[in-house]
Amino acid sequence: MRQPPEILVGPVLRYVDETDATVWVETSAPCRVTIRAGGAEVIEPTWGVHGHHFALLHLSDLERGTETPYEVALDGVTVWPQDPERPSVIRTPRDDDVVRLSFGSCRRGESQSPQTLRKIGADALVALAHQMADTPHEEWPDAMLLLGDQVYADIPSEAITERLAERREAGLGPQSVRDSAGEGGDRDVSQEICDFEEYSWLYHESWRDPDVRWLLSTVPSCMILDDHDLRDDWNSSHAWRREMTAQPWWDDRVFGAFSSYFVYQHLGNLSPRELEGNEVYQRLRTAADDAEREGILADFSVRADSRRGTAQWSFHRDFGRVRVVMLDVRASRHLDPEDRRVMDHDEWEWTRQVCLDADVDHLVIGSSLPAFMIPALHHIEGWNEAVSRDRPDKPWTARVGEWIRLAVDLEHWAAFRNSFDDLVGLLTDVAAGRGAAGRAPASILVLAGDVHCSYIESVELTAPEVADSPTRVHQLTMSPYRNPLQKSIRAVNRLALTEPVLRVARRLSAAVGVRDPQVRWDVTDGIWFDNGVMTLVLRDREATVEVDHARVEWPPPGSAACSPMYRGSRPGRGGTRRARATTASASRARSYGGR
Repeated sequence: MRQPPEILVGPVLRYVDETDATVWVETSAPCRVTIRAGGAEVIEPTWGVHGHHFALLHLSDLERGTETPYEVALDGVTVWPQDPERPSVIRTPRDDDVVRLSFGSCRRGESQSPQTLRKIGADALVALAHQMADTPHEEWPDAMLLLGDQVYADIPSEAITERLAERREAGLGPQSVRDSAGEGGDRDVSQEICDFEEYSWLYHESWRDPDVRWLLSTVPSCMILDDHDLRDDWNSSHAWRREMTAQPWWDDRVFGAFSSYFVYQHLGNLSPRELEGNEVYQRLRTAADDAEREGILADFSVRADSRRGTAQWSFHRDFGRVRVVMLDVRASRHLDPEDRRVMDHDEWEWTRQVCLDADVDHLVIGSSLPAFMIPALHHIEGWNEAVSRDRPDKPWTARVGEWIRLAVDLEHWAAFRNSFDDLVGLLTDVAAGRGAAGRAPASILVLAGDVHCSYIESVELTAPEVADSPTRVHQLTMSPYRNPLQKSIRAVNRLALTEPVLRVARRLSAAVGVRDPQVRWDVTDGIWFDNGVMTLVLRDREATVEVDHARVEWPPPGSAACSPMYRGSRPGRGGTRRARATTASASRARSYGGR
């Protein structure tokens, strides 16, 4: 007897504007998926790849400024919400001018067991979900910006590692991956995630937690990839890529990484209009069978990795008078040793256009990697790029520089100086009012993750043409959601804030010809190392940021399960809010973003 279909992952609320929304689901079997929200209803059949079944449903004609609970039915049977006391809702933009954007990066998706809580700490997304339970709905985030490393393909959890071992022993998974066992170092990927099936395990583990599941079903999300979506240090240098692409398992890894990213993350980033124009998505929907769809995704994945211009993962969304531009600074890299760029020329030109075309009060640029590192680290990365250039007559200094680059991850914007200078130039153009509207925004806010610590920086553009600009520039770095930094690297970050280290780093970079840019910046708040989340609050031409850090409280009060409190305070305003949580507590700081 055929079992009734179930929702395996989701529903995930992705795109929402004044009248339209998209909802993504993965189901256990082929079926017809129905979404009902108020008077709106849409029905779509699932489509399948690699034994998995998906639907992305587009609701239209929603009413502006409303909060509408929605239901999901499979083959006519309502299966969501599972808890009537905790409905999922679609909130279309309000008539006021307040936009709240929560963001962060780097989240390990392991369980909320006491053992895991001790190992990697509280989950900031679980804490956010619990905070929302006792928060007025108008103070909920209008969107979440997930800035990379939503999954860790190269560092799977203990539970998934055990499943991988069983799968390899059974002779399943790519032959090239099984054959890599025993090769040593970066050449052995036998205990890493490699194909679509294995990538699906990561999403199931990460997105099926009950609290995270409700959060993703209720708050729209924008996602961008980073290195662990494929592999640590991905595209860090020309030398790295030359070595990795020569491995027999590389194409299999690319199949799994890009095809799963396209289905689980990228499709939901697109507006309904963009979905209609997306050739790959339309071919998937109209393909004759799963085998044809798998071929479409495999061909697309290989071309996306090897041919520039095949895929653009960068995208933008508008929230009233706020434009969010999410940048792919990983897959689109141009690694020519004579012209290293963190984004290739075409994707950078797209970035310039969407930033300069925006007539907004606030321009928010999301990058998985910080553009403005702690100043001392910025100079060290500039030095490293200068000495490590890949060339046939590579001296020993360049080989040592490449080793240092990979050992301590010197691969941010500062290590791609052409792109860093381009970014400073773009920020200057926007602040000078050189866009299509001829008006400068109140703030440019660069959001970043990756570095497993969080801090706020004030950025001062020093070109003469912006001397009187009203635009204030800040970088807000929030990482991790849940993957704490080891103590030795924490010490390095604290040391990098000291003036003696800054002076030495500046002299080091100057000695190899790295020039100072037309910008100055400094850390004004932080550094913090706890798991957490930041929230931008944008109102008219004013911006503030709230910083929440999640902590486990021991022992749990009154039960055998961990059940601490979530605490929030707002320095400078007085008072403390408290809301009950089950896995985390949080501290809150407040700083300005622009005016």
